[in-house]
Amino acid sequence: MRTRLRGALIGCGYFGQIQLEAWRRIPEVEIVAACDLDLEKARRAAPSAYQSAEEMLEKERLNFVDIATRADSHLRLVELAARHGLAVICQKPMANTWDEAVAMVHTAERAGIRLMIHENWRWQPWYREAKRLIDAGEIGQPISYLFRTRQKDGAGPQPYPQQPYFVQMPRLLIYETLVHHLDTARFLFGEIELIYARARKVNPIIAGEDQASLVLVHAGGVQGVIDGHRFSEVFPSGPAMGEAIFEGDRAVISVRGTGDVYLDGTLVWENRVRQGYRGDSVWATQRHFVECLLSGAPFETDAREYLKTFAATEAAYESVRTGCSVSPRNWWEAVVK
Repeated sequence: MRTRLRGALIGCGYFGQIQLEAWRRIPEVEIVAACDLDLEKARRAAPSAYQSAEEMLEKERLNFVDIATRADSHLRLVELAARHGLAVICQKPMANTWDEAVAMVHTAERAGIRLMIHENWRWQPWYREAKRLIDAGEIGQPISYLFRTRQKDGAGPQPYPQQPYFVQMPRLLIYETLVHHLDTARFLFGEIELIYARARKVNPIIAGEDQASLVLVHAGGVQGVIDGHRFSEVFPSGPAMGEAIFEGDRAVISVRGTGDVYLDGTLVWENRVRQGYRGDSVWATQRHFVECLLSGAPFETDAREYLKTFAATEAAYESVRTGCSVSPRNWWEAVVK
């Protein structure tokens, strides 16, 4: 019987709980310790509970850590894991700034540890099916796409009840939500060459932007639009948090809010996944992390590779600021080889 990987969870809040539930369904993993400022949350998460990540990593015998805290702590925690020689899976957003994101990559590489960014959107099964259809030539030459993302939790005096700290974030919708779609666009159509973005604040009580529209051009010529806000739902609604259209010169793929996939209006993949988060994408992301740790295969969202997604968010904000199209290569080309 193969020895189970011993993991520790840092951060037992809203999303930490989602990740914990998924870990419990991966037989090759045992979450043996957890850390949170709220010690009771940590006690409910794992046999050994801590308030200090430093103490936990000193005392526990581990193979990896799962960082499920806010972005401002990620660099420090990756540095801590690196000192202990531990592999890391780290929640997005990757970091507060570009320089911190690059420092995370350099820290991991200097220490010889593996670092994967937990980007689960590309692991939603409807997008895996769309990728399979596109790669099989079912739509012919890809021409354009649209992500229309919606969730009705951004209005009123108490928006984002599951993650209320969103209210104080100076960069919000692109940084927290649309980064998923930027990464999925890269997954489906390759590198992003140009971004033109407009954004605004609709709810006056929040600090950052809560509506945005992005126009993207990919290296292969595909053009796309990412349109997002969190003031309404799509109908029919469901786990996809919106809908998507991928158009080619022969056919069109539509992903409904339910997660069902249509090809020229015909249902070709029905979403029957009822367990876990958004098509059980958190489980799939963590399953991929474990399989790559055990096999030595590369992560899809290895931190160095994921800098290209982080660069796309930086380019979007620069476009909002300047009113011009901006290339993500301005950030990543000198760093990512």
